[in-house]
Amino acid sequence: MARILVVDDEVYLQDLYADLLGIVGHTIVDTAFNGEEAVLKFEAMAEKPDLIIMDHRMPIKNGMEATREILDIDPKAKVLFISADVSQEDKVQSIGAVGFLEKPFPMDKLFRIIEGVLKGSAPEARAP
Repeated sequence: MARILVVDDEVYLQDLYADLLGIVGHTIVDTAFNGEEAVLKFEAMAEKPDLIIMDHRMPIKNGMEATREILDIDPKAKVLFISADVSQEDKVQSIGAVGFLEKPFPMDKLFRIIEGVLKGSAPEARAP
């Protein structure tokens, strides 16, 4: 299953992702509370994660800036953007994110998208 880096400034969401993704066999290799921390942690990782779950609105450095920097470090990195701000969808996909998931969403949709990303197929974009 996937090794995942979770980037979100909400601790309860980090915990929720860790708990639910762990149930289906994924491993959260690390978490970050803002984009700057995410970039530093990603850069320092000897073994890069299979997927990065990235929030948009965060202090210090937002998800868009962090995604650009991470993709500059490793153009093969897979970043799944999760945000309530649908206006960012086209922007994040244009900079190289593998998908965009609109909050709120059912967790089974996240599981399906992760599976699609790992298989190399295009994930579904938004939750109903």
